[in-house]
Amino acid sequence: MKINGHGHLLPYPEQIPSFMKEKKLFWIDEDRKFMRQGNWARPITDPSFFLEEKLEWMENNGIDHEVVLNLSQLYANGLNRELTQDTISFQNDFNAEVQKNNAEKFTCGFVVQPRFIDDALKEIERAVEKLNLKLLCLPTHFLDENNNWKSTAHQDVDPIWELANKYNLAIEIHPYDAPKMIQLQDQYWRFHLIWMCAQTADHFHIFSLRDLARKYPNTRTCFAHGNQFGQMGLGRRKQGFEGRPDLFEKTTHPEENFKMDNVFFDTLVHDVYSFRLLLDRQGVDQIVAGLDDPYPLGEMEGVGDCYPGKVIDEAVEKGFITTSDKDRIWGGNVLRWLGKS
Repeated sequence: MKINGHGHLLPYPEQIPSFMKEKKLFWIDEDRKFMRQGNWARPITDPSFFLEEKLEWMENNGIDHEVVLNLSQLYANGLNRELTQDTISFQNDFNAEVQKNNAEKFTCGFVVQPRFIDDALKEIERAVEKLNLKLLCLPTHFLDENNNWKSTAHQDVDPIWELANKYNLAIEIHPYDAPKMIQLQDQYWRFHLIWMCAQTADHFHIFSLRDLARKYPNTRTCFAHGNQFGQMGLGRRKQGFEGRPDLFEKTTHPEENFKMDNVFFDTLVHDVYSFRLLLDRQGVDQIVAGLDDPYPLGEMEGVGDCYPGKVIDEAVEKGFITTSDKDRIWGGNVLRWLGKS
């Protein structure tokens, strides 16, 4: 069985409530060529952004099941409380409907906004108990009530982690909103190619220093895009921890919680040697197949020589993993992360 642990799905234009376009929160052109938010627009580069076409794409690529994460554009950073509730409710209701109607094909995630912590806790309860969603999607960072950016591994977010631990949830950590955080010119797609990876590494830095995997042992956390920069940065983090211990009081050494059995990483690193580093750092049992489809930064056919599962196949060809390892990455590991095995 092949399970893709990192996919995305857009609503059809007619499924998006009118208030979202009126408020310029998020909408899709009627011809399905662009998704939009405020003055931002992104081309819809593949038909499989939508449900029926996604099912056809999965069949054509031998993918039996897909984990559908929430849309990053709907993290609701910086929105007021009412718009946050409405936006997140729409996203979670949409994902719940997809999962309910296509249970054999999709496991869907839900999202909350930590800025409004009480509302976030209520939404977790609603998503789990009423919508039957068991995968909590958290952004790497959120905009707090004082308009400061914080990691969702920050202590202020502990009530969310505690409730996730109570419900035995799978958790996905995914970056977005780098242009709002970093005051740099939007050039050469730098925010997606560089800063999104940096956001994930930053979250993992705090997540591991605070030892959240051991603190919340019933959660199973997966980091998007392999936490590629985080794997590479271990030596520097270790040097800093040991060189300036005064800055790291009551924290855990960076090497202590590598290869945790409830922390996972997807395969979307685009480079077989980065994959080997991920393998050496975390072990094959903690790696799950993740394609980030249908985005062009995902493993999508038609982008150069890419195709779904390319880096996994290359790892087999290089002798970094066995065919048995490959099967675990595509199947059993994903099920362990989701709590289905």
